[in-house]
Amino acid sequence: MTHNIHGTFVSEKVNKIRWRPDFMNDSHYFITGSWDNDQNSIKLWDFQENEEDAEVYPFLVAEFPHSGDVTEAKFLNGDLFVTSSSAGSVSLMKISSEHGIDPLIERRIFWEAIHKFPNGETSPCTAFCTYDNDIVSVGEDGSINLLNAQNQNVFRRIDPADSCSIHCVAFLKHSEILTGNLRGQLKIFDIRAPQTEPSTTFMLSGDQISPLCLQNHPTQRHLVVAGDEEGSITIWDLRQNTYPVNLLDAHEGGVMEIHFHPDHPDQLFTCSTAGDVWHWSPKTGAGSSLLNGENVWLASDTIKNKLDVFTLMPKLHKPINSLDVNRNKVLCGCDNEAVYLINGVNVFK
Repeated sequence: MTHNIHGTFVSEKVNKIRWRPDFMNDSHYFITGSWDNDQNSIKLWDFQENEEDAEVYPFLVAEFPHSGDVTEAKFLNGDLFVTSSSAGSVSLMKISSEHGIDPLIERRIFWEAIHKFPNGETSPCTAFCTYDNDIVSVGEDGSINLLNAQNQNVFRRIDPADSCSIHCVAFLKHSEILTGNLRGQLKIFDIRAPQTEPSTTFMLSGDQISPLCLQNHPTQRHLVVAGDEEGSITIWDLRQNTYPVNLLDAHEGGVMEIHFHPDHPDQLFTCSTAGDVWHWSPKTGAGSSLLNGENVWLASDTIKNKLDVFTLMPKLHKPINSLDVNRNKVLCGCDNEAVYLINGVNVFK
């Protein structure tokens, strides 16, 4: 598969990478967010393919300075996206396009320093999740902020929601979120209820292993997958109980991101600090669809026999911090100051 991999040196460590949604065509624009620079930035790139040229390289279209490391980035639609910062802030950004003029990146809303430690110092905003226009941010200060993309105000702040750093967050439904903290605790909060305590608390495992990322299934939000600092992937069906139905020993390093394929949600993609990018795919004839009677991710006793795991490119010697999937293309960003386009991934089984 190496002939389908296009690597490009971008001169900065990439902490987040996301395809710009294009619901009518194959996406070819994407954004990157840097970290570990004196001045970090959000950049918009174009990965337009040319049938006459087998080599595909992105070219820089626009950039916007970003105070602090970019700790998360997510699109709300084709024009609006949200970023978070190690400086404790969250930004709503817009890609503005006028006919005949290259796109520009503008900041529409800046929720500045909304994460702070008790001594007043800014705390890194470690992650956020989105549901329509609602945004929930979490941070090392243990607080939760409820924001909306149409308003400058912080609608609600739960402080402290946790006694230690919160690493990751996901919406379960519009009124309910799941957080993962430094001690390996997962907590469910009702963000519309007046109380500030979690409605449910349970452990990732018995060893206080910290989760690094949380991901819902695209159509079954009760199915939640977590990646942890020791490289394992844990799967819950939160309709039934708070005990995991599956624990998969996966990468040799921490699992940085997990993504279900948006159009083929029986396909899963992961990347790690060990420099791996993996594609998890149900074996043909193994009850492959997550939408049929047998859900391969919940088949606890036989799941390993029902999955094929493909390495999408040779292992790197630096962490792969971020990935994103669009149709049969996977993007990933790395600490070796490069981005990679992996083309022709077989998701159409």
